[in-house]
Amino acid sequence: MTTVLDVLKEKLEEHVSSAQEFLEESLPKPAGYRILVALPQVEETFGDSRIIKSAKEQHLDHVLSTIGLVIDMGNEAYSDKERFDTPWCEIGDYVMFRANTGTRFKIGDTEFRLMNDDSVEAVVPDPRAVARAS
Repeated sequence: MTTVLDVLKEKLEEHVSSAQEFLEESLPKPAGYRILVALPQVEETFGDSRIIKSAKEQHLDHVLSTIGLVIDMGNEAYSDKERFDTPWCEIGDYVMFRANTGTRFKIGDTEFRLMNDDSVEAVVPDPRAVARAS
């Protein structure tokens, strides 16, 4: 016997699946030597405190973000053997870059950056350990 909870669970799974498909279909494919990076969601509070950040502070955290997750790479990223012995990062790596680097855009609630391959300054093993200096 199907319960109301089963039906709701099925509908929720369908909704999540279609939202994920929409996001994947909406992402631009990086051209040439560019890299597509997703920015982490901004924390609403300061560290472990319960002090809530202002909307302006949250906006600055996004705009000045220096850490992101590599989602995709153009077919020429790190292909210049004179500049790169090996790729500086791979899809799935968290990377560090300068604030305001790349073309900023949003899909849904997630902000992305499209940046040049040489904009990556480091691979970050644990992005939770790194915070933007004020």
